[in-house]
Amino acid sequence: MGWVIFFTVVLLLAILPLGVFVSYDEDGVLVKIVAGPVKITLFPRPKKEKKSEKKSKKKTSASPAEQLPKPPQPPKQAPEKKKGGSWTDFLPLVQVALDFLGSFRRKLRINRLDLKLTMAGDDPCDLAVNYGRAWAAVGNLMPQLERLFVIKKRNIEVACDFTASQTLVKFRSEATITLGRLVSLAVVYGIRVFRKFWKIKTKRKGGAGV
Repeated sequence: MGWVIFFTVVLLLAILPLGVFVSYDEDGVLVKIVAGPVKITLFPRPKKEKKSEKKSKKKTSASPAEQLPKPPQPPKQAPEKKKGGSWTDFLPLVQVALDFLGSFRRKLRINRLDLKLTMAGDDPCDLAVNYGRAWAAVGNLMPQLERLFVIKKRNIEVACDFTASQTLVKFRSEATITLGRLVSLAVVYGIRVFRKFWKIKTKRKGGAGV
């Protein structure tokens, strides 16, 4: 009976979808580990909140100021829609991701692929040319990705912004694979990906690149 339970657990772990969720926008890189329905933030690490100091004396009665009715709170503003992050910071991550994903060869399933590229420029002619080139690049890239991976859902968008000072990109993707295949490649690319993420983080803090 014990061996049956053991092999059942091993089988469930083998078919458990494991993977990674990656997003990139104006806030930088966000990486989460996916284990079935559970997602755990891997990068950046959440900051620990400081515990508030306990008050030594408890208030027995409220002060006259505290007894006054509180003014109505203004309505909460909706969070601003994120525009995207720097294209130059995003490019080094693309090569690492393509090398990593290329090692799977249809073994990896991309559950979600969202990409929005906002082209910047004040010259309508140049912007139109770059807009066409961007769509041509997307048209050449997608068939190659579909030959390598199983893509369930995708949403690709290219837009123009005459007021933007630089080209921005917004990217989100979630990919899953079985545990055994994931472990075989984690060590190979782990250090390389960490160095790229650390370089971007150092750059955002104003330090020298690694």
